[in-house]
Amino acid sequence: MTENLKIVLRKRPDGLPRRSDFDFVREPVPEPAEGEFLIRHEYVGLSPAARIRMDDRPSYAPPLKLGEVVYAGIAGEVVKSRHPDFRVGDKVNSFGGWQAWSISDGRGAEVWDTAIGTLPNSLGLFGLSGNTAYVGLMGIGDPKPGETVVVSAASGGVGSLVCQMARIKGCRVVGIAGGPEKCGFVTGVLGADACIDHRSPDFAAELAAACPDGVDIDFENVGGPIRDAVLDLMNRHGRVVLCGLIAEYNALATSTGPSWFRILHKCLKVQGFLLREFPELRQPFLRDMSEWNRSGRIVYREDIRDGLDRTPEVFADMLQGRNFGKTIIRV
Repeated sequence: MTENLKIVLRKRPDGLPRRSDFDFVREPVPEPAEGEFLIRHEYVGLSPAARIRMDDRPSYAPPLKLGEVVYAGIAGEVVKSRHPDFRVGDKVNSFGGWQAWSISDGRGAEVWDTAIGTLPNSLGLFGLSGNTAYVGLMGIGDPKPGETVVVSAASGGVGSLVCQMARIKGCRVVGIAGGPEKCGFVTGVLGADACIDHRSPDFAAELAAACPDGVDIDFENVGGPIRDAVLDLMNRHGRVVLCGLIAEYNALATSTGPSWFRILHKCLKVQGFLLREFPELRQPFLRDMSEWNRSGRIVYREDIRDGLDRTPEVFADMLQGRNFGKTIIRV
């Protein structure tokens, strides 16, 4: 317990992040001060949102500073503690970033009950991915039986849960994913009514055919041309849940975006959201997800890769859709 590997931002990425954009720093493992505790990271959860913070541009969170550890949720074990609420041996999740060890003062951290789910589950199914899916669909989308819900990146950590929750709520679910394997997973395992391959040359026509009654809720994870094709199909008073725009995070030029006149004349509700603005939904989320998980109504896939030093390459793979489910690094 003498060395901590930290992956810090060396320079702002020019498009897709590369290994050369990061420095690998080795330092002594830090010691907790009064009111703090030391976490040994076992898993690091990768999030597309970290790509936004690598750029120096206005966003919902301050950009990473050069030399700063890259943002990420982590799960691990308390090894030393000088905090009254966190004991040695507790399994916890926190926001320790791309490193092997971290110090926490308890803010943003919680003790994880392994009776609810595995430690990796705390990063995905019961963590940021699951909470994001629940808040976006239930808190903003407000699904009603019989409505059509379209979910982009439908096989991913968030999208796969949105598909299943929308189905539980009695909706017609149409996923969008890349390639026949992912599309087969979305329909055959997740239970979506249809899944359209966004790589198909006839993508827009196939999406329209899968949504004969139009689209009531677009759970948007991707952006770009995929978003525009869904927008053309939106019904009056439809809701666009703007969760992510992963197709645009690495863009080198600014896009003009969709015609906002379509949003106006169709009276659409378009809302972005941040989890921290919906703290009241955390307990309902844990209650519902626990029940759905116990009863087998939810299936969740994790893409776990070994080796903290591989994080930049795995992160780039995720941004290009070369993952299957929630992407997690096993430290």
